[in-house]
Amino acid sequence: MGSGSIMDFLPMILIFVVAYFFMIRPQMNRQKNEKKFSAELKKGDRIITKSGLHGKVIDLNDKDASCVIETMAGKLKFDRSAISMEMSKKLNTPVTK
Repeated sequence: MGSGSIMDFLPMILIFVVAYFFMIRPQMNRQKNEKKFSAELKKGDRIITKSGLHGKVIDLNDKDASCVIETMAGKLKFDRSAISMEMSKKLNTPVTK
């Protein structure tokens, strides 16, 4: 009965450690960065939503975490979580030669 040792559990512990550093931790960092990006949005920012809609922020509402975006089709209200951090950052990064 008492023959179980830490060596028996070592493979499971290693699997968990690898999963933490390659999957869980990066996802937590990504969520933190997206929350920061959403909080730092300001009027005039050019953005792209996760569905691919391009627009410019014209109003921000902190009560319901939404924003109004001006597009070629008019003004639309979106939740801030619908804005793509990666695509919007690419859009606002100046092209260097």
